[in-house]
Amino acid sequence: MSWNEAQLHRWLARRPRPRVALERGNDAALLAKSLLRPVVCVDQVVEGVHFTRHVPARSIGWKACARALSDLAASAAEPRAVLLALRAPREATQQRLQALISAVDACARAHGAELVAGDTSCAPGPLALTVTALGDLLGARHAVSRSAARPGQVVVATGAFGGSALGRHLALQPRIAQGRWLVELGATAMMDVSDGLALDLWRLARASRVAIEIGNVPIHRDARRLARRTGRSALQHALHDGEDHELVATLPANAVTRALREAALRCPGFTCLGNVRRGRGLRIPHAETSDATVAFDGTGGWIHGR
Repeated sequence: MSWNEAQLHRWLARRPRPRVALERGNDAALLAKSLLRPVVCVDQVVEGVHFTRHVPARSIGWKACARALSDLAASAAEPRAVLLALRAPREATQQRLQALISAVDACARAHGAELVAGDTSCAPGPLALTVTALGDLLGARHAVSRSAARPGQVVVATGAFGGSALGRHLALQPRIAQGRWLVELGATAMMDVSDGLALDLWRLARASRVAIEIGNVPIHRDARRLARRTGRSALQHALHDGEDHELVATLPANAVTRALREAALRCPGFTCLGNVRRGRGLRIPHAETSDATVAFDGTGGWIHGR
């Protein structure tokens, strides 16, 4: 039995009205409270790329929203609202689409936002969800970007990397509070790791026109599990798998002592990875058991269309 947009709209009309929107049912949502310093991002998940057909709807919807919220986390913004564009083939069921939408809203609410508007389209091909997230950069919090790393700073991360394909990529937790904490510490550059630790740090170094050298990579236990199946090293998985959605940031060297002192309560996975230097490019560990580093050649990680 195929889905029907009119039935979906009637179901949406029966759901509780979002508190952050003044009305419901419009193509555009008028927010009840203006955003003082708006931060906006958009992300998407596509069947066959970010998830397989048999993944439960609740996991797909959660991932779609969490990916967008993770970009807000990398901006140290407070999530306020999300919008969803849903494209589904005719054979999708009404129940599955309702579960997808409910999961997007559940993820948003879990992180201080709500689903306020969106669009639906019936089209042949893979299921796809596009989520736009709106956040607010509150108070005196300074803006960060991937282009503000400076020589002499320390590269840090909020957790371990690798092996997300074993299931973590469907249950990711945006590091909202950790992003705020890093900015409190004085972080200048920050981004979330979606396409691979090495590739994303290389992009950060390129945007900031600096060199980055990392000698310490926190390897997730999933990377070690996956390494036993693939024959690749756990370090390779940690550097190149992607979809970890941990944050990487650059901190002034004099902030690291405070960071280490507060990490147990504010960010248990906090790790110092390496340093920012003058020059260009990224150097990564050659092996887990070696202190030697090698230049990253840009071939690892995930690049769409490659």
